[in-house]
Amino acid sequence: MKKLIIRLGINAIALYVAVALLNGRGITPQSENWLSFVWLALIFGLVNAIIKPMLVIMSCPLLILTLGLGTLVINTLMFMMAGWIGTRFQVGFTVENFWVGFLGALIVSVVSFVLTGLFKDDLKDRPGRKK
Repeated sequence: MKKLIIRLGINAIALYVAVALLNGRGITPQSENWLSFVWLALIFGLVNAIIKPMLVIMSCPLLILTLGLGTLVINTLMFMMAGWIGTRFQVGFTVENFWVGFLGALIVSVVSFVLTGLFKDDLKDRPGRKK
């Protein structure tokens, strides 16, 4: 449960940073309170857990051909889809075009990577480890 809450917080912070940096530059948030970003992080996590694996499997030849750079396109689509689904629940954001979504997905990836590195000890499973 602790890992889920930490990952949800990391996603919420990463989405907040992306929307804050790109607000007025192609992204228009529907709501800017923290609870909205927590709900949006939950939607983002579900989209990444359910839809992204299917897209990765279907686009496997393209991913091999582009040496993995096609994953950036998939991340962009997931970012834009999470925002679109979130707008249906009044917690999302609208993305003006693909390149703004690409930049937003890149920001989310970098912030998530950094925060995951900071919380790596809290995210590890340590069954049976003695202090």
